[in-house]
Amino acid sequence: MEYGVVYLVLAAAFGLFMAWGIGANDVANAMAPSVGSKVLTIRQAVVAAAIFEFAGAVLAGGEVTATVRSGIVDAGLLEDSPEVLVFGMLAALAAAGTWLLVASKKGWPVSTTHSIIGALVGFAIVAVGWSAVQWGVVGKVVASWVVSPVLAGLASFLLFRSVQYLVLDNPDPLRAARVWVPVYIGLTGFVIASVTLLKGLGHLGLAFSEAQSYGYSLLFAVVLWLVGKGLVARIGVDPSADRDFHFASVERVFGVLMVVVACAMAFAHGSNDVANAIGPVAAVVSVVTSDGDVTAQAELPLWILLLGGVGIVAGLFMLGHYVIATVGSNITQLTPSRGFACGLATAGTVVFASGFGLPISTTQTLVGAVLGIGLARGIAALNLRVVGGVFMSWLVTLPAGGILAVFFFYLLMLAFGG
Repeated sequence: MEYGVVYLVLAAAFGLFMAWGIGANDVANAMAPSVGSKVLTIRQAVVAAAIFEFAGAVLAGGEVTATVRSGIVDAGLLEDSPEVLVFGMLAALAAAGTWLLVASKKGWPVSTTHSIIGALVGFAIVAVGWSAVQWGVVGKVVASWVVSPVLAGLASFLLFRSVQYLVLDNPDPLRAARVWVPVYIGLTGFVIASVTLLKGLGHLGLAFSEAQSYGYSLLFAVVLWLVGKGLVARIGVDPSADRDFHFASVERVFGVLMVVVACAMAFAHGSNDVANAIGPVAAVVSVVTSDGDVTAQAELPLWILLLGGVGIVAGLFMLGHYVIATVGSNITQLTPSRGFACGLATAGTVVFASGFGLPISTTQTLVGAVLGIGLARGIAALNLRVVGGVFMSWLVTLPAGGILAVFFFYLLMLAFGG
């Protein structure tokens, strides 16, 4: 291709920009419950998220990337004009990244998944027509945006009910917390490890059988359970705090669990949402390196996953604290026991979807989990005005991504004489 090197440089730059936007905006979904429940400060949350977002992106980000890379737009219709596909992918990255920059500065928790898929659909309709969009795949993705909040809400409801039954309603809740919190820690480790080993490591050349995956996951869960027991045993009773709030010492025990869940959420988020940045980059790289063959199925280079991970971490450090504060403080009042149920339900749903290649919205999944907690405590516990505002931001994001993508697509066509 005539401008092949230029296209690769632009793809890397725009992909980094998009990943930066994800870090600035969407990482709030991973860290907000721990900040809102006052287990971690924003500074501590940013450092923890940086480590585990990067790990999730690199270790388990390959499956969803394949869906965003080639599942939304029918590349076969562009066999005679590969540069149009390149321009479209670049335009989608620029559009979604721009919208995320605007939203992050305003503190709006929008969906990065909506942003990139709306941009891809907008480009495809304008460049080729409605037939270029693989509506069956888009339909499954859209369905997942409905199903995932419902599943997360149900999971968080059941988890918090189990906490109420096993711990909070126990005659000696502190003793019960010391018994059950390490079990919940082990459960968290098993969920994350099993899906990662079963589905996430193929692009790294690491393949495990189902029995091996579950065996290693169980071993990892046992290790976390033992570590959790040791950490929980070191937490003392605070009689003065317990006088003001009967469950103060119990919630301190759950604080250990909340840190584990926050890290699991960051890993899950990195595994799913990195695809929003690097899927289009992978498509451009594939077309350019195959000399214009839009149907080529090249291996996903590791450097692209690293690019996504670095971008997410950079955006998180530079601008992520705005949205973390908004989501962590305004949707509902969270304690460590509530935040745990919300966080594990979100992490489990997201990492499960990542393993099966579904680019779901982490924002929607988290809100669904929070609503589940609200139902467990009573709907009055939710700030419905804020939840309504989040819903409105989702509705605006899809057309915003599409309109911006059309603008950038024509700009690139003009710049390269397309």
